[in-house]
Amino acid sequence: MSMILSASVVRVRDGLPLSASTDYDQSTGVQECRKYFKMLSKKLSQLPDRCTLKTGQYNINFISSLGVSYMMLCTENYPSVLAFCFLDELQKEFITTYNMMKTNTAVRPYCFIEFDNFIQRTKQRYNNTRSLSTKMNLADMQTEIKLRPPYQISLSELGSANGFAHLSAAEYKGTGKISAAPHQRLEPVTLPGIVSFVLSLLCGALNLIRGFHAIESLLQNEGEDFSYVIAFFLGTAACLYQCYLFVYYTGWRNAKSFLTFGLICLCNMYLYELRNLWQLFFHVTVGAFSTLQIRLRRPQGKSPDYNV
Repeated sequence: MSMILSASVVRVRDGLPLSASTDYDQSTGVQECRKYFKMLSKKLSQLPDRCTLKTGQYNINFISSLGVSYMMLCTENYPSVLAFCFLDELQKEFITTYNMMKTNTAVRPYCFIEFDNFIQRTKQRYNNTRSLSTKMNLADMQTEIKLRPPYQISLSELGSANGFAHLSAAEYKGTGKISAAPHQRLEPVTLPGIVSFVLSLLCGALNLIRGFHAIESLLQNEGEDFSYVIAFFLGTAACLYQCYLFVYYTGWRNAKSFLTFGLICLCNMYLYELRNLWQLFFHVTVGAFSTLQIRLRRPQGKSPDYNV
């Protein structure tokens, strides 16, 4: 019998489960598929926005949108069109019910567990296809899947250590190979983000000017310490690198921003004799503010472009 067995809602950036259906099937095959759920959850940010994993008797389908992924487990003979229509209904209801701020700041697993009620009702409807009221939309979904079929994930890829290390969702076209370079888009820039970017550039420019002045002083006075020049130029590089991290997505982005902030603090500690307290406070505060804005500007999920 073809049917949907379970579904879950997962945050893309870290795989945090936000909600899930109550599962009653405890068979060995279903339990094994739950392991695949966890493995996929850790790789969602590297995967295309529409995928299918075939595990034999069962299929795992999911779509990702606006930083949230909607996953479902069904039997192998469950129609693909109905599966993605089901996921699309979950997506629309979840986006309507919860705003992005709540999903981005959630820290506890299953903090939206009440969404399980909607998952269960929708699952029952889709398991009884005669009662479905969405038949008028199935033709559109069928056409969309033919034009851009879901990416087929193989078990060998999922199990390998580097299976999806270079998978780019932005370059995914539904068929063929996937490019090796990741191009993850970030969320839209906010006003505080623009302010932090401008202030980081300002601090970088101030450090650069002071660095050239230090070189000039070094040439005029042989007793000057060359390490001050290095400290000023390192401060410039750190400020500019924070600007780069704010604009572009890279691996370990948050860790890099913290390390860069640490370098800014070290440079200013070394330059305490050349700067007053207000100048030190300004540079360190701008560095901390920029680090915060880098952390708040997260990767943006890709919205599905099919109409159901």
